Parts: sequence; structure tokens; C-alpha cells
Amino acid sequence: MSGIAGNRDYRLLWTGQVVSEAGFSTTTIVFPLLVLALTGSAAQSGLVLGAVAISQLVAGLPAGALVDRWPRKRIMLGCEAAQAVAAGGLAAALYWGVAEVWMLVAVAVVMGLSRALFEPAEEASLPRLVAEEQVPSAVAMNAARTSAGQLSGTALGGFLFAVGRVVPFLFDVVAHVFAFVSLLFVRLPRRAERADGVPPQHLGREIVEGLRWVWGRPPLRATVLCVVSLNLFFSAYYLVIIVLANERGVPSGEIGVMAAMLGAGGILGSLVAPYLHRGVSAFRLVVGVFWALTVLTPLAVFVHNGYVMGVLFAAVAFLPPAANTAIAAYQLLSTPDHLRGRLGGVVGVTGGLAAAAGPALGGWLVEALPAGFAVLACSGGIAVVTVVATFSRSLRGLPSGGSVPVLEEASGQVVEEGKK
Repeated sequence: MSGIAGNRDYRLLWTGQVVSEAGFSTTTIVFPLLVLALTGSAAQSGLVLGAVAISQLVAGLPAGALVDRWPRKRIMLGCEAAQAVAAGGLAAALYWGVAEVWMLVAVAVVMGLSRALFEPAEEASLPRLVAEEQVPSAVAMNAARTSAGQLSGTALGGFLFAVGRVVPFLFDVVAHVFAFVSLLFVRLPRRAERADGVPPQHLGREIVEGLRWVWGRPPLRATVLCVVSLNLFFSAYYLVIIVLANERGVPSGEIGVMAAMLGAGGILGSLVAPYLHRGVSAFRLVVGVFWALTVLTPLAVFVHNGYVMGVLFAAVAFLPPAANTAIAAYQLLSTPDHLRGRLGGVVGVTGGLAAAAGPALGGWLVEALPAGFAVLACSGGIAVVTVVATFSRSLRGLPSGGSVPVLEEASGQVVEEGKK
């Protein structure tokens, strides 16, 4: 980690984004509380929260194509500015007592669209911001940053809302302004012109080009399917475990500790992931994580104590970052720069759909089966994916450690984005 810690530009980006993530998480946890305070309607609370996820998913593929067209630093700056303005407008409406639900929906849509653009822009920029051997560390540190931001934002949200309805949104404004200023000082090398000199196509054709790139390369396609499977069953498993703990009379305080330990396990796993990535081949790392999850997840059936369940949660959450680091590093380094935005769009949309479908799957399982059997059903799904991954020829072709060669880029002078 010492190498990436000394990278000034990545450090600026990371610091700004951990604060931005905290602001985002603070706002999302406060949204339902604010809607309930304004209207008393749980359905409208769901509408506001759903607007973030839906707008991000709908915009995902076009956003990836736009990231490959436009200067990526400007995209990231624009996203932070848009979120600061949206949160500031809502704070003003709350202060003057004129806030309405449609305003919250509008802010939620701005947040979703901004994330749809920002995430692939940042991911696509990593191989130009850090050295090739530092990409796995950057991927892992970004995952740790997201988990840390979510944990701190969730904890802050309720406290700040109790101080005053407007306070969480003022904090969100400050968070995005801080991230914007940090980004201003990031020196992101500008992308070289494509060697083939192909001008921008119709946006739809560019989206199709990105989909074909991912689907037409078996190792890349296999890694995307691994991410989809992991998101689907892991998010279903999380809901099923919460229901199981509730049925067994685990106090709500212990359930809160379980959730906190899940986040802590994810952060610790993200910090360890780069070291595992360097020492173990990508195939063995991915398959090893799936086998470990196959063994660990059914153990929840035998656990009746919330704190012990929390330890199991932490162990389960500790593992996926290692597989995600290996997968994301391979995907980035095996994709040419002019397609990395679309790669991020495809991965974001497919992973987001799986993460959204997971709780629905978990809810259906606990409705159809006793909670204990629902746990085993989720574990069975993970086991099937594990067996398929183990015998996958495409995954066996993944390189060892960080040895993925960066594809040849167009020759040309590289300057900082936004400058001539």
C-alpha cells in the first residue's frame, strides 16, 4: 500500500471521495425520515429512495458511452457540482418551509445520474492515475472508501436529522464542495487520440460496441457473470439472515451490531485484498473466495446469538473484496482506454440489477420457505456458481497477480485533462 499512499493525485481523489460518499450516505438515510416527517407516507419514502437507484440504472449504459467521449475529470467535477447544487436547493427549500416530495425526487434523480457518470469515469481513470502495478491497490482502496463512507454517513444521518431537518443536507453540500475542490488539484493525464482516428459514432452504436466488447471476450464475460452472481446471492443472503435473526428473537441492538460488523469485515477485506492479489493467481483467488463462501454461508442456520452471527457476517464480508479486486483489475487492464467507460457502464448496470434483484429474491425465499431453509437456498445458489466457476475454462485463463498487460494505446502526446 505504501506505493499508492505516496501517489499525490490518487490520495487527493480518494480523500475527496470518502467525504463525498459520507455526504451521499447521509442524504440517502435521511430521505425516508424526511418524507415521513413531511407526509407520513411510507410509500412515498420508497419512491424517493427508488429514484436514486432507478435513475442510476437507466442512465448506466449511456453514461458509460459518454465517459468514453468526454474529458473524465470534467465529468467528475460536474457530478460533484451538480450534487452540491441539488442538495443546497433542497436545504434552502427546507429552511423556507416550502419543501415538497417532488423536490426530493428531483434531488434523488440528480444523485443517481451523477453516480451513473462519476463511477465509470473514476474507474476508467485509474490506470492513467496510478501505475499499472498499483491498479489492484487502487481498486481495493476505493472499495474500502465506499464502505467507510457508507458506515460514517449512515451513523451521521440520524444524528444530524435530530439536530435539524436542514442539517444533513448542509453537510452533504459541504461534502460535495470538498470533493470538488480536491478534484481540482488532481492531475489526470489526458487520453491520447485513438490510433484508428474513428470519430464519435451514434450514442446507441457506441453502447452496443461496449456490450459486444464485454460479451465477445470469454474471460471478461466470465468475470462479469461472477460479479452478477456474487451481488445477487450476497444481497439475498443479507436479507434472509436479518429475517432469521428477527425470528429467533435476536434484539434489535444486536442486529445493528451484525450490520456494523458486516461493514467492518468489508473494509478489512478491502485493505487485505491487494496483498492477496499479489500472492495468488486471479483464478485461484476468485474460486477460493466462492468456495469459502459456500462453506461459511450455511453456518448461519446453527447460530442463535447476534454477536456470533456478527462474527460470521464479518468473515463472509471479508472475502468478496479479494475476488472483486482481482476481477476489476483484470477488467480495467485488459480493456483499451477508449472502452473503459463503457466497461464501467456495463459492469455497473449488471451488478446494480443483481444487487436490486437480490433483496427481492431473499424476500421471496423467506415468504416461500422457513428462514433456515431460505439460508440454505442462498448457500445452494452460491455453491452452484462455485462449481461452475471452478470448471470454467475462461476463468482459468486469468493471469497471475497483477500481470495483466495494458493494451496498446494510441501514440500521442499526453497532457493533463482540460489543458492544451
